[in-house]
Amino acid sequence: MTMKILKPTHEGVTYDLERQAAENGFLAVCGIDEAGRGPLAGPVVAAAVILPLDCEIAGLNDSKKLTEKKREALFDVICAQAVSYSIASVDHTTIDEINILQATYQAMRQAAEGLSVPADFAYVDGNRDPRLGIETTCVVGGDAKSMSIAAASVLAKVTRDRHMIEMDALYPEYGFAGHKGYGTKAHTEAILAHGASPIHRRSFLKKLKAAHPELTL
Repeated sequence: MTMKILKPTHEGVTYDLERQAAENGFLAVCGIDEAGRGPLAGPVVAAAVILPLDCEIAGLNDSKKLTEKKREALFDVICAQAVSYSIASVDHTTIDEINILQATYQAMRQAAEGLSVPADFAYVDGNRDPRLGIETTCVVGGDAKSMSIAAASVLAKVTRDRHMIEMDALYPEYGFAGHKGYGTKAHTEAILAHGASPIHRRSFLKKLKAAHPELTL
């Protein structure tokens, strides 16, 4: 299988890349993106989405550019309109064991493998090949360029956010519903006050532990 890295020059989220792949003979083109590489707690989540090329999803964009309310609304639309979609997560324990990059690749592979319609081509957000076993093009800034990657970014982000809100109910002292596990000042202060929760990534807390030896991990 071949892998290329692409830096699109067109502006806005379009089907240009998907149509290009279709013109080259690929029948099931998916977009793949992840959410949660940077947080101190919780899983990394990836999604794979195949959209029909005539599908219009108003307002779809890179999930980071959308409000939480808009992402939630788009989630159901994407699921209803997609030819196929799949969402996979890799938990904090595995992240600590194999590192966040490999955990991200694992989540992306699981998402691609979970598609009910097998993809024969993938556009992946970023510049690193997750080795999916199919033709792959990595697209730098792809979630703001490709409709299928943008759709994947929304599914991954919403799924992870919903999970962290559930974790907030279990561990309310950390404020997961607000910061979703990212290293905000309030989150760091909560870790220092209460120690690490069961869902914190210990490998992400090494610097904090070095600065605060009394911290319980």
